[in-house]
Amino acid sequence: MAALLPRFTLQAAKKQTTCTAVVALQTSHYSSDPRVITHPTTASLKRGTGGRSSFNGIVCTVFGATGFVGRYVCNRLGKIGTQLILPYKGDMYKCLPLKLCGDLGQVLFHPFHLRDEDSIRKCIKYSNVVINLIGREWETRNFTYHEVHVDGARRLARLCKEANVEHFIHVSALNVDSDKTYVLKDGSRFLHTKLEGEHAVREEFPEATIIRPSNIWGQEDRFLRVYAGIMRHHFRTIPIWENGEATEKQPVAVYDVAGGITAIAKDPKNTAGKIYQFVGPKRYKFSELLDWFHRIRMHNPADYGYRRIDLKYAPLFKLKLTLNELFSTAYPLGFVQWELLEREAISDIVSKELPTLEDLGITLTTMESRMHWELKPWRKDPQYMESVGEFSSIPDPPTVAVH
Repeated sequence: MAALLPRFTLQAAKKQTTCTAVVALQTSHYSSDPRVITHPTTASLKRGTGGRSSFNGIVCTVFGATGFVGRYVCNRLGKIGTQLILPYKGDMYKCLPLKLCGDLGQVLFHPFHLRDEDSIRKCIKYSNVVINLIGREWETRNFTYHEVHVDGARRLARLCKEANVEHFIHVSALNVDSDKTYVLKDGSRFLHTKLEGEHAVREEFPEATIIRPSNIWGQEDRFLRVYAGIMRHHFRTIPIWENGEATEKQPVAVYDVAGGITAIAKDPKNTAGKIYQFVGPKRYKFSELLDWFHRIRMHNPADYGYRRIDLKYAPLFKLKLTLNELFSTAYPLGFVQWELLEREAISDIVSKELPTLEDLGITLTTMESRMHWELKPWRKDPQYMESVGEFSSIPDPPTVAVH
C-alpha cells in the first residue's frame, strides 16, 4: 500500500490539472493568497525565491530597451526574475550589454522593425507583458513624429491585442494636453503626436496603462547633458524663453521611472486602464534650476561669464538652431533644436485626478541628493582635486509650491 501511494498521488495531480481550466497557486511559500492563472503554462508558474536567479512568472517584451530609460527598466525587471525579450533594430552589438540585466537564459534578443508586423509578432508571441518605450525627440529621414508616436504605437497595441497579451504599458509624455504655444507657432509636434499616440493605443488596447513622465534626469540623459553642453550655450549665455522665470518644472529621476514601470508590470490587475504621471517630488522655477546646475559645475559661474538671457534677444542663437537642424543627419548636435526650446518653455501640468509614482509605492529621489554626483563629469576643471573647505557649499535651489 505504501508503495502505491506515490503513483496514486501523481495520478490525482494529473487528473486535477487536466480537468481544471483555471490553475490557482500560492504566490509565495509564505503567503496563503492564491493567484489565478488564466493561461496555465510553464511560463506562468513562479520559481525561486524572487531574486535575480528566480522566475517571477512575467515574460516581458521591452520595445525601446536600448534607449536611455529602457536600460534602467531592463535592469530593474531582470533583478526580480523577469524573462526579458528585447527587440532591436540595427547593430545587435549595441544591445548585447543588456544580457547582464538578467540571469543566464533569461534575456533574449530578436531583430525587429517598427513597420514589419511579422517581426513584431515574433517578439510578443510568448509575452504576457509588453512595454513600449519607443519615442523620437527629433524627426529623421526614415521616421517622422507621427510614424513613431502614432502609427508605431497603434501597431504595437493592435498586435498585442491580437496576440492576447495580458498587459500593455505605453510611455507617453507629460504636458501632452497643453494647449498653449510659446516658441513655435503651432506648438510642439512631439507632444501633439504623443497625445495622438495615447488615443491610438486606447482604441486598440483599452486596458493599456499609459505613463506620462516629466523631464527625466540621470546618467546619459538628454536633460542635464543638454544644459552642460556647449551647443545649448551662446557666448557663455543661455538664451531661454522669458528668461526662464515663467516656467516651472518637476524633473523626475530615471531610477524612479524604472521603479514605477516595474511596479506597474508586477501589478496588472490594479494598474490596467490608468494614466500615471511620473513627476519628481519638488517643483522649481526653470531659471533657478539652470543657475543651480551651473553653480555645481563652476562654483561661481558669473566669473566665467554665465548668465541667462531672453530668447528674443539672441538672433544668432536662433540662426544656430536652424542650421543645426538643417545640417544634422542622425541627430541635432547637442540635442538642441526648436522642439526642445518649445517643450522647455512649458510649465509641467500635474493633475490631481491622476495617480503618480507615490501611488505605486515609489520613494521619490530628490535632485538635491544626487545632482552633485550627476554633474561631476561636467564640472569646470574636473581633474582638479579641491581641498576640504576650499569652496563654500552650494545652496540648494528654492522650490515652488506643488499645485
